Amino acid sequence: MIAAMWIRSTMAYRTSFAITAFVNFAVTAFDFLAILLMFAQVDRLGGYSLGEIALLYGCTSTSFGLADLAIGSMDRLGRRVRDGTLDALLVRPAPVLAQVAADRFALRRLGRVTQGVLVLAYAFAVLDISWTPAKALLIPVMLLSGAAIFGAVFVGGAAFQFVAQDASEVQNAFTYGGNTLLQYPPTVFAKDIVRSVTFVLPLAFVNWLPALYVLDRPYPLDLPHWTAFLPPLVAAGCCALAGAAWRVGLRSYRSTGS
Repeated sequence: MIAAMWIRSTMAYRTSFAITAFVNFAVTAFDFLAILLMFAQVDRLGGYSLGEIALLYGCTSTSFGLADLAIGSMDRLGRRVRDGTLDALLVRPAPVLAQVAADRFALRRLGRVTQGVLVLAYAFAVLDISWTPAKALLIPVMLLSGAAIFGAVFVGGAAFQFVAQDASEVQNAFTYGGNTLLQYPPTVFAKDIVRSVTFVLPLAFVNWLPALYVLDRPYPLDLPHWTAFLPPLVAAGCCALAGAAWRVGLRSYRSTGS
């Protein structure tokens, strides 16, 4: 309902919406432009071709874009806690999480999703992938599971803002920063970083592990091949933990009293 209100508000000025959506598309496209500039100087990056990195980029950008579109407003929670406007959400007959997520719903973020899908389509066009039913099914599962994992990180970061009210940039380090990290192959990072995003904050399940299965590439850390099919389970676990953290944070909230 709140999201629909913001969509109606946005579409009342369609030219403005089109411009802001295009700007969002163009700004996010600079990330891939940087990769293209790198490949103007080298043939491979970390042992990966441009098409293979485009697949990694397209998968994580699409997943992140879907999560950002749905609940990207979660980073505003700290501001609501500080100024006491969260109190108004507590008395409404709707889940607080849904209200915070839908607050200032920005349809312009579709530009990021569109850009990710276009890069993904480019990757499919230039890569010679030996398709199997399992690989074909893994693509949509990977995108949806990745969106859920990023969504859990958004919610977990918001829950942390109940305690540290100026922590939106900390949250962004794991959401936007995680998206940027996953745009590149694991071979360009130190093993400790790869381990941390596999076993601590499991962002590797957004695209690295399932995409490397599609590409018939060796897995980082010599993981077994069946781990490529774990993203739905990892996403469910991340969402459960993020939900628990949110409930703890919400119960700890104390009104400003103003």
